[in-house]
Parts: sequence; structure tokens; C-alpha cells
Amino acid sequence: MNQDSRAMGGSLLWARIWPLVPIVAALLFTSGLLLLFDASPAEAYRAMLDGAFGGSDKILGVLAFWVPLVLCSVGLLITFTAGLWNIGIEGQIILGAICASWVALKVTGPAWVLIPLEIGAAMLGGALWAAISGVLKTRGKVNEIFSGLALNNLAIILTNYLISGPWQPPEGGTFRGTAPFQDAALLPRLMESRFSPLSLVLAGLAFAAVFFVLRGTTWGLKLKALGKNPFSAYLLGVSSERETILAMMFCGALAGVGGAVRVLSWFDSLRQSISGGIGFLSLLIVMLAAYRILWVPFIAFFFSVVLNGSITLQLRTQLHSSLGGILTGVMVLFVLLFGSARQLGIVKAPAAPSASDVTPPDTITSDISPAGSGGARGGD
Repeated sequence: MNQDSRAMGGSLLWARIWPLVPIVAALLFTSGLLLLFDASPAEAYRAMLDGAFGGSDKILGVLAFWVPLVLCSVGLLITFTAGLWNIGIEGQIILGAICASWVALKVTGPAWVLIPLEIGAAMLGGALWAAISGVLKTRGKVNEIFSGLALNNLAIILTNYLISGPWQPPEGGTFRGTAPFQDAALLPRLMESRFSPLSLVLAGLAFAAVFFVLRGTTWGLKLKALGKNPFSAYLLGVSSERETILAMMFCGALAGVGGAVRVLSWFDSLRQSISGGIGFLSLLIVMLAAYRILWVPFIAFFFSVVLNGSITLQLRTQLHSSLGGILTGVMVLFVLLFGSARQLGIVKAPAAPSASDVTPPDTITSDISPAGSGGARGGD
């Protein structure tokens, strides 16, 4: 192995492990803060780990929070690939939860009928809510960030209206939530936890679908072309309007499933703040993963461990449970500071071949292509 090959191998290794660098840096930075305030980093992290893995119920709680994170994060990979900032994913989660709740409250039947209807309604609600941002961007020239934020607020207002108005419990209006759903409408949960094995299956299918779309379909190539250079994509025949709306709807559908999982397994009724900030967390996860799908489940799991484990942090130590939020926030800050390995020059772009490495057109033999032995040549 020559020196260039070794350098290229080391460069590729750095590119693959670079998403871990902000996480390690954030852990070191947070440890420094703890030491500054005379707190033990080891004790704090031990308490967080015990809060996440200190029993089967806690482990299942981590998984229950992890599933919608994965669903939303892989959906965001589609919109990021198309060059779109789908800030409205919070509202898409909420609309998915609302549509699933409508089926749970208004339709009666066995679980094998209700659950597919709820998942389908959630996907439709999230997709249509996301389509509004797509149409506003393509037809109204409204940036998807601004339309997404507005739609997030509208989704919250709609939730509050439903749970205190038309869907209020029999005992009267309340901002706590609707009446509990019928048992057949809830996702089957493991033991007494909030984790449903069916939700894990849905997350696995979503991951596989997005992986296949981005790696093995013409549509995935169109999305990449649109995200890299919209004008060049237009010259190649890619419809920016159609692909933008479809990308938003695809992401919205997966976010809707995440909302359905939240309302049908984490809770048993439609509640205020049903999204739990999962949409915004998913944006951070995708950024930390450097838009690489294979990193998404692991970083999402890390987030779930930190945020669930920090709940018990205050019970074991004198530290506030917001330490988990500080840790995840610092990670994002370091991602923005460090950028990508290529941007920092750690990974070198492959050098263009020199003139001596290129075979002149006149030396191409006929065994390359039957048509190359006669007729017009590329250089003529």
C-alpha cells in the first residue's frame, strides 16, 4: 500500500468518525462546567445512565422516546437532501396526533381495524400539513422556515381548541387532554411501559424506505440534484415544484406517524404539547449526523438516553435536570463550530486526474465500446 492510499484511507476514516467529535467535545465541555461548580462529572453521568438503564421500565422508556425521534429524523433527511429546512415538522407531528386521535375517538372496532386507520390518518394529516409549506414555497415564494413556524403555532392552537372544546372529556372542558381512548385504539405496549413493539417496526420500515430512496431510486437522485443546484436540476428536467412538495409530504407523513406513536403509546389521549419538542430535536440529530442516515439511529438513541436519564439526575444529585438540555445544546454548538471534516481540511477532496493520467481519445480501443471503432469521436 503506497503513501497516497494510506492517506486516503485515513482521510475516509476521519470522515466517518467525525460526527462523534462534537459529542465527545460536548461531554468534555460539560464535565468542565461541572468541575467549575464543584460537582462530580462521574456522579452526574452515573446518575443519568442509571436514569436511562436502571431497570427494564427505564430502558423501555428510552426506546419509547427514541422511536418518534428516528421517524422524524429520517423524514428530515429527505427534505434536507432537497435543500429544504422543514422547521414545520413540529406542527406535522401534532397534526398526525390529531388525525390519529380523531379515529380513536370517533371510530369503533377491533384493534386490527383501528390501528391501521389511525396510522394512515396520521400519515395523511402530517403530509397535507407539510404540503402547505411546500405550496407556499413554490407558488407563494414564502420561505419554508417562516411558513413552518406559523403552521407550528396554528397546530398548537388547533390542539388547544379541540381538547377544550369539541373533544373535551365528559366532565367538562380542560386543557389537560381529551378523554382516554378506547383500549382497542392504543398500540400494544410491552409490559406496563410506554413502548410499543409495533412502533419499533414502523420506525424500521421508515428507516429502510428512506435509505432505499436516497441510495437506490431516481427520485433520490432528483432530490440530491435539487438540493445541490436547483437551476442545474431544472436544466436536467427536474421539477423543483413537484419534488419540493413531494419531499415535504414524505417527511410530513413520517412525522405524522411519530405523532401517532406519541398519542397512542406514550399517552392514551390527545394532550397539550403532544409533540414534546421531538421535531426540533430531530433537526439537531440530523445536523449532528452530518445528514448521514446510518448515524441517525445512534445519535437519536444518545439523545433519548440523555434526556430520559436527566429526569432522575436531580433526585440523585443537587444538579438540575436541565443538564441534559445543556449537553445536547452544546453538542449542536460544537457541530456549528467544527463544521464538516472536509470544510476544516481534515478530509481532502479527491484530486482531479492529471493530463498524463487521462487516456487520449485516439488511443481508445474498440473493445471499450463497439461504437467507438468508427464514426464520430468525442474529441472531434
